[in-house]
Amino acid sequence: MKYGVINLLKAVAAQLIVLHHLAFYGPMADHVRLILPDLIDWLAGSARIAVQVFLVVGGFLAAKSLAPSAQPVMVDPLGAVWRRYAKLAPPFIAATLIAAVASMLASQWMDHHSISDPATVGQLAAHAVLAHGVLGFPSLSAGAWYVAIDFQLYAMVVAILWLAARISGPVRRAWLVPGMVAIGSMLSLLHFNLDSDWDNWGPYFFGSYSLGLAAWWAGDPRRKTRGAVLVQAVIFLPALVALAVNFRSRLALAMMVACALVICGRMEFSGGGRLLAVVNSLARTSYSVFLIHFPVCLLVNAAFTRFVPADPVLQGAGMLAAWGASLAAGAAFHRWIEVPLGRLLQSSSKAASAAQRA
Repeated sequence: MKYGVINLLKAVAAQLIVLHHLAFYGPMADHVRLILPDLIDWLAGSARIAVQVFLVVGGFLAAKSLAPSAQPVMVDPLGAVWRRYAKLAPPFIAATLIAAVASMLASQWMDHHSISDPATVGQLAAHAVLAHGVLGFPSLSAGAWYVAIDFQLYAMVVAILWLAARISGPVRRAWLVPGMVAIGSMLSLLHFNLDSDWDNWGPYFFGSYSLGLAAWWAGDPRRKTRGAVLVQAVIFLPALVALAVNFRSRLALAMMVACALVICGRMEFSGGGRLLAVVNSLARTSYSVFLIHFPVCLLVNAAFTRFVPADPVLQGAGMLAAWGASLAAGAAFHRWIEVPLGRLLQSSSKAASAAQRA
């Protein structure tokens, strides 16, 4: 990853998500709240909007890979969607199975609402196809909804590009893709995002994702200044209107992240140092941490509930231990599961392509 600001955003957001789930699901946090009520309440509530960072960054990187110049390009929709699924799903499935086992183990030490019921075959299958939310199956891990939403949002961008290319034909219409994205953003922010019944569907989050798309296109150094301003204005306008109609802190954060990406999203931090190395490492393993932290936190919660006195200081130490264990597990998961699975699927795709050419 060559984008230092993105690494910093991902690293910080990932930590906030881990701490949010530690505070929200307890029970260690329930004891710590007695001495640090404001901190625990903030982590359990407001910290969750850190997910907006991942939505905006996801849109930014989707624009980079699918349509870096915002032109209507004829993509292979099924191939593009499959490649995204192959990147997201295998480590997600592995983490889901780990979460199911962790719930069974944790139930031996505590009785708590954060523990899932034993997983069914249908529930596991729904998770495997990233459709557990839309099919009405409870998530087996906190944050599982986001992986499915990311897949839907990517597929929506692919569909927009495919449709734009069909409409445009051989004529290059630079305004078409940003205009279609702006329409989708307007529908998302002024309708779908105001109705929580849609929160298992991509359109609910498309407004934030579209800000990431705009951030890449507006920050394109090959684009003339007037074009960059126009692209940014066209897609940012729905967000400004939505904030005026119904202010949402999550949307305000998404806009701030998008503006930061426009200004310095492609910068690389100069120099070296341990802090930079830590930031880059946390960013590199952020997806693995996102996937594996909940079962780790669940097991640590269960162990501290069963074996450690209900003292706020000791339980606070348990929260810190769970946080550290989540980062360590994420690094191990990245090295031993996410990366090998990615290489395996990449090799299989290359072999399949070679066979088709032959």
